[in-house]
Amino acid sequence: MTAYTATVTVRLKRGVLDPEAETTKQALERLGFELEDLRSADRFEVDLEADSADGARERADEMAERLLANPTIHDYDVEVAER
Repeated sequence: MTAYTATVTVRLKRGVLDPEAETTKQALERLGFELEDLRSADRFEVDLEADSADGARERADEMAERLLANPTIHDYDVEVAER
């Protein structure tokens, strides 16, 4: 078994209301920053042991599907790195 860190980034799908991002976008614009769009995201770092990077990715995908993200309203990405 090898030690991995799986980073799961969860964000709302485009078109889903994101009040946190909208408030932050307005504040940045008041500070003089020009931006087209802003989306908020949650990032989870999971330390785990697996036989391979693919195995670690599969486990992290399952975690995202079952708990970390709601597939109806969220998109997510999984990145895996050996520790």
